[in-house]
Amino acid sequence: MITAGRFAKRAPGWSGVRIRPDAVAAWCFLLPTLLLLLLVAVYPLLYSFFLSMTNAQVSGPVLFIGLQNFVRLLHTAIFTLTLSNTLWYTLGAVTIKLVLGLALALVLSQQVPGMRWIRGAVLIPWVVPTSMAMLAWTWMFDSTYSVVNWVLMHLRVVSEPIAWLGTPRLARFAVTLVNVWSGLPFFGINFLAGLVSIPQELYEAATVDGAGPFVRFRQVTLPLLRPVLATVVLFSVVMTSSDFATIFILTKGGPQNMTQILSTLAFKLGLATGDLGNAAAISLYLFPVLAVSTYAQVRLMRRVWQW
Repeated sequence: MITAGRFAKRAPGWSGVRIRPDAVAAWCFLLPTLLLLLLVAVYPLLYSFFLSMTNAQVSGPVLFIGLQNFVRLLHTAIFTLTLSNTLWYTLGAVTIKLVLGLALALVLSQQVPGMRWIRGAVLIPWVVPTSMAMLAWTWMFDSTYSVVNWVLMHLRVVSEPIAWLGTPRLARFAVTLVNVWSGLPFFGINFLAGLVSIPQELYEAATVDGAGPFVRFRQVTLPLLRPVLATVVLFSVVMTSSDFATIFILTKGGPQNMTQILSTLAFKLGLATGDLGNAAAISLYLFPVLAVSTYAQVRLMRRVWQW
């Protein structure tokens, strides 16, 4: 019996071109997703590239000026400070989440009574609505009603309330702490999934060979977790560098622009002053860095899987 799936069909007028029914069905299923990606991802990105090379304002004529916005921003003090803040904020928060996430995953992998409930509770900071969580943290860091100050004063650690969000260095620490708190469950749960997928026979063989816990972690756990580590770090770098909600709700970039990052600065320029060209240029400044880091991590993941 001859079926359409075993033999390819030739389309009329297309000499030598064979159309497989399963390929047509696959593209039909993929088409809605591709159209959605084009609408919500590709089109805004291309339009941002266009705006970044113009002097676009909320009103008025739009003139093409090439890379002048990018060059001008490099000679602006607030932009260089914001770029430095973004890099340090991303590097610090991702590094802390990586270390604590590994530790959290190792703890959650233990088989003890009630661990299922603990694993569910760990996800709360990640699934709670961002706006609600940031408002709660705003009250916790408030200089007058801060529960953090209340605890520290009752423990005799400090003698007077601390202006957490009003002091530049403390504000940096506060926003990094909140980002780590909200993003740590993502690291921990993904690393836990990677740990669970590692065959126990490898640990048993390493134990028989005399390897201790640290050696087993370094020689067995870390190498097999590399694909998960690379994927999670990649997503976290992208999300942390564009973490608009945490900065905007807690500090709005202050004090003295010491917590300003590229996403909040682009928002202020784009909506407050209407300078759409510079705002688009600011939002795209890290695009080459993120693109290169993404490519490098994808290459690393392929090498790991081939190994």
